[in-house]
Amino acid sequence: MADLDRLDHAIITELQRNARITVTELASRVGLSKTPCQIRMKRLEEQGYIKAYTALVDQTKLGLNHIAFAQVTLNDTSSKALDAFNTAVRNISAVEECHMIAGNFDYLMKVRTRNMEEYRAVLGEQISALPHVLQTSTFVVMENIRDASA
Repeated sequence: MADLDRLDHAIITELQRNARITVTELASRVGLSKTPCQIRMKRLEEQGYIKAYTALVDQTKLGLNHIAFAQVTLNDTSSKALDAFNTAVRNISAVEECHMIAGNFDYLMKVRTRNMEEYRAVLGEQISALPHVLQTSTFVVMENIRDASA
């Protein structure tokens, strides 16, 4: 991150606000001309600071209104077991996020489904069937106050 200057940070900030902004408008907002702005954007992409350009979708309009957080404890935390779990969890589409945690449990997942019944099916048939799962605990979201992806 040491090789990023104020303009690089400004470009990243503007693109996070609106990835569909034209290069001309982006250049104007950060105080550059179009070509140097394009060069910086390309460098930020090549160096992995900008991983992708994507659309944020309103999941509730798609009927995915139910959010739950699942704590997962494994019965084995060897590297091989963790790798197996990590690989398998990536195949569950309802899992929006999965984080390894330093604490009383091993993973915290954000799971989005249409309703409680669908969540129960995902938990019982997919999450609980992941390699080395010992136990799970669920916390259901009552109201989404702030979501960085919205």
